[in-house]
Amino acid sequence: MENIDIRGARTHNLKNINLTIPRNKLVVITGLSGSGKSSLAFDTLYAEGQRRYVESLSAYARQFLSLMEKPDVDSIEGLSPAISIEQKSTSHNPRSTVGTITEIYDYLRLLFARVGEPRCPDHDVPLTAQTISQMVDKVLSLPEDSKMMLLAPVVKNRKGEHVKILENIAAQGYIRARIDGEICDLSDPPKLELQKKHTIEVVVDRFKVRSDLATRLAESFETALELSGGTAIVADMDNPKAEELVFSANFACPHCGYSVPELEPRLFSFNNPAGACPTCDGLGMQQYFDEDRVVQNPTISLAGGAVKGWDRRNFYYYQMLTSLAKHYNFDVEAPYESLPKKIQHIIMHGSGKEEIEFQYMNDRGDVVIRKHPFEGILNNMARRYKETESMSVREELAKNISNRPCADCGGSRLRPEARNVYIGKTNLPMIAEKSIGETLEFFTALSLSGQKAQIAEKILKEIRERLQFLVNVGLNYLSLSRSAETLSGGEAQRIRLASQIGAGLVGVMYVLDEPSIGLHQRDNERLLNTLIHLRNLGNTVIVVEHDEDAIRAADHIIDIGPGAGVHGGQVIAQGNADEIMLNPNSITGKFLSGADKIDIPKKRTALDKKKWLKLKGASGNNLKNVNLDIPVGLFTCVTGVSGSGKSTLINDTLFPLAQNALNRAEKTDYAPYQSIEGLEHFDKVIDINQSPIGRTPRSNPATYTGLFTPIRELFAGVPEARARGYNPGRFSFNVRGGRCEACQGDGVLKVEMHFLPDVYVPCDQCKGKRYNRETLEIRYKGKTIHQVLDMTVEEAREFFDAIPMIARKLQTLMDVGLSYIRLGQSSTTLSGGEAQRVKLATELSKRDTGKTLYILDEPTTGLHFADIKQLLEVLHRLRDQGNTIVVIEHNLDVIKTVDWIVDLGPEGGSGGGQIIATGTPEEVVKVEGSHTARFLKPILEKR
Repeated sequence: MENIDIRGARTHNLKNINLTIPRNKLVVITGLSGSGKSSLAFDTLYAEGQRRYVESLSAYARQFLSLMEKPDVDSIEGLSPAISIEQKSTSHNPRSTVGTITEIYDYLRLLFARVGEPRCPDHDVPLTAQTISQMVDKVLSLPEDSKMMLLAPVVKNRKGEHVKILENIAAQGYIRARIDGEICDLSDPPKLELQKKHTIEVVVDRFKVRSDLATRLAESFETALELSGGTAIVADMDNPKAEELVFSANFACPHCGYSVPELEPRLFSFNNPAGACPTCDGLGMQQYFDEDRVVQNPTISLAGGAVKGWDRRNFYYYQMLTSLAKHYNFDVEAPYESLPKKIQHIIMHGSGKEEIEFQYMNDRGDVVIRKHPFEGILNNMARRYKETESMSVREELAKNISNRPCADCGGSRLRPEARNVYIGKTNLPMIAEKSIGETLEFFTALSLSGQKAQIAEKILKEIRERLQFLVNVGLNYLSLSRSAETLSGGEAQRIRLASQIGAGLVGVMYVLDEPSIGLHQRDNERLLNTLIHLRNLGNTVIVVEHDEDAIRAADHIIDIGPGAGVHGGQVIAQGNADEIMLNPNSITGKFLSGADKIDIPKKRTALDKKKWLKLKGASGNNLKNVNLDIPVGLFTCVTGVSGSGKSTLINDTLFPLAQNALNRAEKTDYAPYQSIEGLEHFDKVIDINQSPIGRTPRSNPATYTGLFTPIRELFAGVPEARARGYNPGRFSFNVRGGRCEACQGDGVLKVEMHFLPDVYVPCDQCKGKRYNRETLEIRYKGKTIHQVLDMTVEEAREFFDAIPMIARKLQTLMDVGLSYIRLGQSSTTLSGGEAQRVKLATELSKRDTGKTLYILDEPTTGLHFADIKQLLEVLHRLRDQGNTIVVIEHNLDVIKTVDWIVDLGPEGGSGGGQIIATGTPEEVVKVEGSHTARFLKPILEKR
């Protein structure tokens, strides 16, 4: 079949569409945010392709796979098995790393097990097991007539008199032994001191080196190895200071006996007990109670609450501290930071063995005196955390825990035996720590010789190919040891994309969700080549995308619209880029042809040179002691290639520091820095990211924006409700009272089907309305609470026009382009871009002081050109009210409209972490060596 034919697709907001998509082509689906692109790509095409594949399996196999819901469509013909690559962060498993997801780590384990060379950590000698013939050859290569003796070490550096051992050797017919470096006669052995360490080596043979000695030497070596358990020494009889030859028949160090088990791939796996560091169980991190977290405010006293739970309100622990203060003569009322360092150490880590007289008051009010050492606040917390069975106590204590690299393995996750296996001068942790770009260079340059080269040939080919794919999708700055939890959605998606290319499948339909997220324009071309490579293998590649380069590179474009939500769900235009531009109905076409565009401001907002937010000496991850200056009251954009350090600088350093200072929240961790000044210009900081607004189906735009509370209060104020004594809680579907108890306010019931997908059926009691009959009898302006939750934002704005508090919140939702979402729509059905705009609207609807610091991380994710235009209007309006906006962004339409740019680079990973350009867009484009300047320049020249 040439095409995929879809007939009557009605998933979510799709309006019964019929569509023909060419197979084995690169197809881009575009349109406004919320227009139905994902409904078509993921919930229709992918869901049906996946469902058909899974249904071809046996019922037994199906029960282990999560089956997708059958999409609401009349028919789809010409589908291939489908693979979806979404933007979700890969894994929250702390054992999952870039190396394990891409399977490169599996090949590395195999490589080290087959061609790695174990070494002794103390003597730095290779551990090689030698055969007897190799030992004989080595001895015969010595100068002829050299007088030598062959020794078998039976005791190495062990305390004791060793009488039994000496008697035993003599009984076996041996005449001499070398004891502590001296040759002794075994008929009259020296008396050894019990408390000293001794070494005893039996003289097995004495000989002059001659070429006809081979047979005799082989027998002597056999005897020596048997006697010593695998080690033999050949020493010069005439020159005791000459270097001795040490031979080992085991994989062991001939000097100290350090040995490793046989090299197997599992020895190099941190997910297997055979290879994991025994201290941290292969996690590379250790949890510890952190003094900086325990002492939340060092400027106040212990009595006043410097340590939560140990102040004067907590009598038992406070008594301990007062007794401690009496013993060491310090004042519990003095600020904690003013106490001597030694006293602070005792308070935190305990008094060691020193006993202290503690006075306790028991329940009857009697004073009880006990003497014992003080265990220290940190040790006390660690013990209680281990012993408690109360979940709430554990959670409270866990707030004081931080992670640090494991002291034994240094964060490499592997046991010492695995860390001491080398290829050349490089071990596995060293490779895992390099950036992927450096790792590829290492393996490209690696040349092995002889048998090892033959063994490693195929393994190296796989490793090099997979590393090259990761470089091609713009991930050369990541390292293989990077934990999967720390990856952004875009990075995780591109890693999975690289893994798929590595798999080399043919005849598959790939469905991708905005693979260009988080990618700088510089890396876009490589990503598009990767997608074209997938297509050329013989696959259909369907991409939901807004990036102009991707749209222009597509073989076929599908434009969904015309609006979003209920106003979308139709195919407006399809064809190649030229055909789309000629279609008057296509919004995308207008932006491609230049008929509609995002304007560059005529003049930028003036800079107030006295007001700056200055962050000095930021050095987290790859940042190289960065000094960041952000102008207060302007719209600043932080740019740079992927991995240049933007997120570390803004999300991991600036935001937590500002939050700790301004929001009075729980202390959050921040990356290392030297100083920050200028926070006095702000009264709050708000981070608007793309994380979901709620993880449960009960969360919705009405609950998140705070609309639901005034709406419930309105219903509770209706005369009929007052007469019945209903309060606002009656109109919540989260608590007993007004909700339908059959479905507990969900509106649907889940029916488990085991090897079929779980079925959600509307609740037969409330018919999916979530409330009981009595609650639904209350109407406000003729509508029930269920009908209000079912309204779109646009409809509700009109309905609540007379209630300013509600109308204002609804208006801001419309301003950010969310007029189409329903008030009660489950937050799990919102796209990332929609969730971010709900958060933005929530903040916009609050009373504005003009002193807010807004931080946004790639706000254009999931947004069409027209959506970006609307978002920029909102952000410029916020800026005009005096607020400061900092966005991390790659989108040139945003970058060209901002007041100030901070460009990081020049490259990603270790090649980045520096600020290479700052200033207005016009100033930044003049900077040589800035990748952002290179792409921004032609756009600014066009205006």
